[in-house]
Amino acid sequence: MAFFKKVLKKMGGKWHPQAVTVGKPVTTKEVADCLSQISTVSRADVYAVLTDLAGVLADYMAQGRSVKIDGLGTFYYTCTSNGNGADSADKVNASQITGVRVRFIPEATKNSGSKTMNRSLISNNIFWMELNGAPETTPEEGGGEDRPEIE
Repeated sequence: MAFFKKVLKKMGGKWHPQAVTVGKPVTTKEVADCLSQISTVSRADVYAVLTDLAGVLADYMAQGRSVKIDGLGTFYYTCTSNGNGADSADKVNASQITGVRVRFIPEATKNSGSKTMNRSLISNNIFWMELNGAPETTPEEGGGEDRPEIE
């Protein structure tokens, strides 16, 4: 089951549910164990592939390519720039780039006969339960220390 908490949004002053994570993040070893149990690949082999995946993705994206993993989604780089920008296109150069982010778009498939889409990482059977605790009036933005922001 998934959990939510009640949060008062600063803009609009309305209460909304906000998804929250519980416990420690699932580790690479736990994912490798699970994948090895539902396949014919050993845990050690799955772990080795998972630990090398980030480097392979980074290499392809550094070549200016996006990376689409079937059943998962697409990863690609975006960049941020400093200052106020340039007055003309001929004054734009790489030295203005101050940061790089990895963006992720989950794979989506269109449902036949309808106008809806299914995203690969979103279960069709999510059961939401309120996480007990005091409602928050100043929500945190983005990911936390244990949850990197993925956009």
